[in-house]
Amino acid sequence: MGNFIVSARKYRPTTFSDVVGQSAITTTLSNAISDKNLAQSFLFCGPRGVGKTTCARIFAKEINQFDSNENIADYSFNIFELDAASNNSVDDIRNLTDQVRIPPQIGKYKVYIIDEVHMLSQSAFNAFLKTLEEPPEHAKFILATTEKQKIIPTILSRCQIFDFKRIGLVEIVNHLHYVAEQEKINVEQDALHVIAQKSDGSLRDSLSILDRLSSFDDAITYQNVIDNLNILDHEYYFQLTKFILISDISNVLLLFNKILENGFDGHHFINGLATHFRDLLVSKDVETIVLLEKGEDLKKRYLSQSENCEQSFLLKGLDIFSKCDVQYKSSKNQQLLVELSLMKLCSIGVDVPKKKESDSIVLQQQDPKIEKEVTKSINEIKKQEIQNHNLPESEKKESVKSKQIIENKASLISISDLEKEEETKEQKQKEKKQSVFSNQELMDVWKGYVKKQKDEGKSNFAATLEMSKPTLLDDCKIQLQIANKSQEVVIEKEKIDLHEFLRNKLQHDNIEVVTKIQEKNDEDRIPYTNKDKYEQMTKENPNLNKLKKELGLDFDF
Repeated sequence: MGNFIVSARKYRPTTFSDVVGQSAITTTLSNAISDKNLAQSFLFCGPRGVGKTTCARIFAKEINQFDSNENIADYSFNIFELDAASNNSVDDIRNLTDQVRIPPQIGKYKVYIIDEVHMLSQSAFNAFLKTLEEPPEHAKFILATTEKQKIIPTILSRCQIFDFKRIGLVEIVNHLHYVAEQEKINVEQDALHVIAQKSDGSLRDSLSILDRLSSFDDAITYQNVIDNLNILDHEYYFQLTKFILISDISNVLLLFNKILENGFDGHHFINGLATHFRDLLVSKDVETIVLLEKGEDLKKRYLSQSENCEQSFLLKGLDIFSKCDVQYKSSKNQQLLVELSLMKLCSIGVDVPKKKESDSIVLQQQDPKIEKEVTKSINEIKKQEIQNHNLPESEKKESVKSKQIIENKASLISISDLEKEEETKEQKQKEKKQSVFSNQELMDVWKGYVKKQKDEGKSNFAATLEMSKPTLLDDCKIQLQIANKSQEVVIEKEKIDLHEFLRNKLQHDNIEVVTKIQEKNDEDRIPYTNKDKYEQMTKENPNLNKLKKELGLDFDF
């Protein structure tokens, strides 16, 4: 058995031109080397597997090879790598700074690469600051991290920062195709697209997936990738969308149940269906078709199905999926939540039959108040007809007139009349809510609120309210005279509850309680804090200060 080398290591770039998807950064670094315009320290940050450490190693090698007459294959002795995840103490950084003073044996620069630098402790960062700001001329530092936000600002300000981006889908697919050709792996183009999507912009992850799948079968097919990576096949989404478009709720629910039986999660499914609708949406416009990162065969299917989908339908569907996604984790019946979302989607295009023009305005509006009035009128008519059955002819004529009046009354019921009636009721209710109250009524309600606070165990708050007498300034503003700032803080914490109680009891929505600290002479001021109490005691007995001095006491107020 030969020694197997994973593709991520075997095909790791050795020059800047080999780096995939980071052309802006590699060009900048190459120009800095050729122009001899090198900073003392660099920070490479970005997602995993996008080339941070690779670029750091290439940079470290090329700054020594540039303008050098020495024939050396590489300068590995000049490159020092430190994993900050496991070497994050102050002692580790001190050992590093001690090595920095020693110049290189060969070449011009010694390069120190610190990976996962955000894992350094706070004290280690502080120990590193001076060296990072003013290192020897032969020393260069390259810090690499996936979490830039965890690095302290004083470190960031001393570094030249390069933000690595996620690698594009097309670039990953092209590189995977190149590796597959080199390794003589038979792979379908659609399979490469699925691998690239699964890697989420990480070239290293995509190569690891390719290695894994190459061990499964001689040929990597689309179906092999779907089965091994536990991915929902696009066929499910195409079929489901077809059922939704014809409002076939039964088949939609059956297909969703089949997906659950195959071991897929409902949350994963609803997000996948949302992505499918998004892809259909971008397929409808020639300008946005470039956003559809799929294989050629799959792209044709999206273009075909998008022709049967209205843009408004897709937008409503995306809105439904978004709400379902937010509610999913908090839902107690997650399967039902997804099923309801699917049924809502099926009902988007269903037309509700319109009512006939001859239907009364009452029935068209479906207003429960109007229906109640109509029902009442009809019952009166029926009751009158029963009573009229045994009446003399003369009285029957009179009853018919009454019946016509009732019928006319029912037919004259309009929404505007009921709305006006409702507005009148609301206005009366509002006027009632703004009723004026007296000082005595205020005091009675105030005592009731104090008792309520005592019953609820808020004795401190209740005592504060008892000491403060409320005064009615105008019809809605109540002023409290309080002794100090501490009492004001206590009242402020409970002011919302106090307002609600007073407004309900006194039938006034605009009641507001304001506090005013009462100014007192020093003689009348009540000691509240420990310091105030001590000063009061020393006034009454001056010998306390003498005793404090003799005993060497120090009170922390």
